[in-house]
Amino acid sequence: MPVEQDIAATTPIALDEVKAYLRIGIADDDALLMGLIRTATGVCEHFVGQALLLRDAEETVPVSSEWRRLTLTPVSAIIGLVGQPESGEAFDLPIDSYAVDIDGNGDGWVRVPAGGQARRVIVRYRAGMGADWNAVSEPLRQGIVRLVAHLYLERDADDALSPPAAVAALWRPWRRMRLS
Repeated sequence: MPVEQDIAATTPIALDEVKAYLRIGIADDDALLMGLIRTATGVCEHFVGQALLLRDAEETVPVSSEWRRLTLTPVSAIIGLVGQPESGEAFDLPIDSYAVDIDGNGDGWVRVPAGGQARRVIVRYRAGMGADWNAVSEPLRQGIVRLVAHLYLERDADDALSPPAAVAALWRPWRRMRLS
């Protein structure tokens, strides 16, 4: 199930933090560093299995009486469900046609046993560890900074080394794995 999300301009670490770590005082590589920050943030989210910054997301699920787990976690709110019929206009589903739940682990769950004319449903929800980069745990942020530094320093190397083991060590306590 693909997840569509608003890719916010904010990241869990500031450009100034990375530049200080790398001892860069000029703005020549700011665009490159911002791209590396976004890349390292994506790698971190994939590794830990959680969204770092709070953001809105949409996910399409089939109409079914079975519970479906939402992809992004931790979920803080399930905002609404919109039915998608085979033909015609999308419509807000009546509240009595579906059930939602957010469990103690922050996983969002949805089931739609009575979708009416809808065959698929768009679930709108909000997920993430914190509202801004100050809410993200320091070891996660340090791992991102170290990965950015590694990517920056090794960008032109023919025999680029693998990322530092310290990055995975910093992130591992927050790792959530799912068995299918």
